[in-house]
Amino acid sequence: MTRWIKRTFIGLASAALLVGGLTACGSRGHHSGDWSGERVTELRGKAIERLSSRLDLNEAQRQKLGVLADEMLAARTAVRGTGADPRVQMQALVAGERFDRAGAQALLDQKTQAVQGSAPQVIAAMADFYDSLTPAQQAQVREKMARRGGWWKRG
Repeated sequence: MTRWIKRTFIGLASAALLVGGLTACGSRGHHSGDWSGERVTELRGKAIERLSSRLDLNEAQRQKLGVLADEMLAARTAVRGTGADPRVQMQALVAGERFDRAGAQALLDQKTQAVQGSAPQVIAAMADFYDSLTPAQQAQVREKMARRGGWWKRG
């Protein structure tokens, strides 16, 4: 092959590799979708099934896990609030010439009150669930949580 053909092929291969890499890195994936009530309910069910199978839970333990999941979702909803999108709220703090300190403090107070209001129910539900586990299941939970990456990572 002549020199210019080799350079052309190398250039085309490099361009194809660059475009392919940018396309792969530029996609957001399927996890960034809308967190509608149906999707949250679906993911809640999948999480309960996965944890139930990994810990070999009985029916009473599954019910307590369901109560824990419901309390955590209620806490999430309370913290999130019925206001605007969190990104919009943060953008509003920096929209002006100066940072809106009073708005930031009000937002922090709102979120803190929501956490403090829902925390006792979440703690009680977690305690009820954990206390219902057998010692072997409790050891399994502690082992999973001690692993790098935490409980929710796969593997």
